[in-house]
Amino acid sequence: MSRIGKRPITIPAKVQITIDGTKVVVKGPKGELSRDLPVQVTVNQEGETLQVVRKDDSRTSRQMHGLSRTLVANMVEGVSQGFQRRLEIQGVGYRAQVQGRNLVLNMGFSHQVHIEPPDGIQFAVENNTNVIVSGYDKEVVGNTAAKIRAVRPPEPYKGKGIRYAGEVVRRKAGKTGGKGKK
Repeated sequence: MSRIGKRPITIPAKVQITIDGTKVVVKGPKGELSRDLPVQVTVNQEGETLQVVRKDDSRTSRQMHGLSRTLVANMVEGVSQGFQRRLEIQGVGYRAQVQGRNLVLNMGFSHQVHIEPPDGIQFAVENNTNVIVSGYDKEVVGNTAAKIRAVRPPEPYKGKGIRYAGEVVRRKAGKTGGKGKK
């Protein structure tokens, strides 16, 4: 039995869940999410908890059990509390700002980089160098943060670029500047 899959999911007070066959719809104060789960698992609601149960002990059912439970738990947490990803910008002259809903990055290119947020995503900037991506869908928040990081990933020599908060970038030694051949 999957250790993750057998854990029950507690439903917060303001969250409503609708189960229609394999489709699960979760509504909460932050928004609404729906997902079609694999046919190998079913979701049962018992009072204030959800339980994800697999239909048999086949390999694919065991694989989908923990995954489906985690996906449903992320949906419940997202519509009740939301998710955040923090990014840090390092480098002289590198900065970010919010114009309207869009994020504008100055990353040393000859142009500014404009990033439009998908539905349900908000950008916030602190101190011109810390970007906060927040929303209720964990997958979309992570993908949006990855797209922002991909504009200028951290480079290994000086560490300049966009990195996740707390990300450790392995640094390389540069040239030694020794004498040339005679």
